[in-house]
Amino acid sequence: MTVASPPPIDPSTAADVVENAILGGKLRLLQPTRGYRAGMDAALLAAALPAGPNDRVLEAGCGAGAALLQIAVRCPDTRLVGLERDSSAAALARRNATLNGADDRIKIITGDVAAGFAALEHPPFDWAVSNPPFFDDETTLRAPAPAKRGAWIADDGLGVWTEFLTRSVKDGGGVVVIHRADRLADLLALLGTRCGSFAIRPIQPFADQPAKRVLVHARKAGRGPLRLLPALILHDRSGSKHTPEADAILRGEAGLSW
Repeated sequence: MTVASPPPIDPSTAADVVENAILGGKLRLLQPTRGYRAGMDAALLAAALPAGPNDRVLEAGCGAGAALLQIAVRCPDTRLVGLERDSSAAALARRNATLNGADDRIKIITGDVAAGFAALEHPPFDWAVSNPPFFDDETTLRAPAPAKRGAWIADDGLGVWTEFLTRSVKDGGGVVVIHRADRLADLLALLGTRCGSFAIRPIQPFADQPAKRVLVHARKAGRGPLRLLPALILHDRSGSKHTPEADAILRGEAGLSW
């Protein structure tokens, strides 16, 4: 994937976009200066996808394309589709694909998971991934800024997202989700209507603190036993920003195995 010169920026929106280097400088990512900006969760989601050559991958709620582009780097020769409800974010994802020379591998569709997978008129995928909005009820948290609301609040509930994901993969296909650790039971129950062979990796801020995130891997029609994997520890008390393992993942030098 070749990093290209960026396409022209609309002068009326140039002040609303900032460029970041991610994945150890392998990617250039344009993100809004205000509103939701992708970070650790997108990086971990991409690092957890074991897609192979020629696999077709769908991301539900791709935003500006942070996870999708990292998957494109990590999983060469995959074909990727991103679905995004916010038309501005979808436009930015297309621009990011162009910026990184990935137009031929990445397709961005403006649409809503609430419409269901059939609305995409695509054959089932090998993989579906997502970082769904973390909350169903905005009264349970301080109201997010309007520009961040879509990334934080699942208007139709987590069940709509899991229904979309499980419908979008073929039998034997995989689903990978990152979410709040306290929603793990809900995730397993909802994904379990069509999926099995679960593998769960807790994500802990420090070794002596509870997990705040979980990565969940499942297979459609899978029948294998549930596996609880060793936790990924993001920080230690040495003063470094991240543990060596987390830093290697963020730089694109390592992935997360299942």
